[in-house]
Amino acid sequence: NPVHLEIGCGNGGFLKEVARRNPQINFLAVEVCSNVILTAMENVKAAKLTNVRFLNIPAETLECYIAPHCVERIYLNFSTPLPEKGREKQRLTSSRFLAIYKTLLTEHGEVWQKTDSEQFFDYSLEQYTANGFIVKEITRDLHHSEYALENVVTEYEAQFAGRGLPIYRAVAILE
Repeated sequence: NPVHLEIGCGNGGFLKEVARRNPQINFLAVEVCSNVILTAMENVKAAKLTNVRFLNIPAETLECYIAPHCVERIYLNFSTPLPEKGREKQRLTSSRFLAIYKTLLTEHGEVWQKTDSEQFFDYSLEQYTANGFIVKEITRDLHHSEYALENVVTEYEAQFAGRGLPIYRAVAILE
C-alpha cells in the first residue's frame, strides 16, 4: 500500500481522521514528545485503525528508519515556525529537512503543509522552490478556498480558525 508520513503528529486527531478516510493507505506518524505520541497511539487504537504506525524519534533521524523512496506524501501540519534568527536549520521546511524528504519521497512525491504563520509559509514556499520542488495548490485562506471541502482539520487548526486567523496551505511536489 502507499505510505503517507505525518511529521509532528501531536495528539493524532488529523492522523486518525485521514487514516479512517483512507484505509488503503499506510500511515506513519512521527512525534518527538513521548507523552504526546502516547495520546496519539491511544486515539488510533480506540478508533480500531490498523493502517497506522508510530515512530517516537526526532525528524532528523527519519532516514535511519524509513527506506529510501517509499513515502508518497509527507504532512507538515502546524510545525513550529521557529522565527528566531539562527534557528532556520531546525525548521521542518529548511534545506536540511527538504534534503531528507527527497531521500524518502517517491518520484513526484508530495509535501502537504498547513500553518497559521504567514512568515513561515512564505519562507517555506521559497525553500521548496530553491530545493527543486514545484509548488501548487497555494492558498492563504484555506477555509475559504476550493480545498476546504476535503480538508481534515487538525487540533491547532480548529483553534486558530476559531479565532478568525487564516490558514495557509501549499503542496510541494518533488520534480
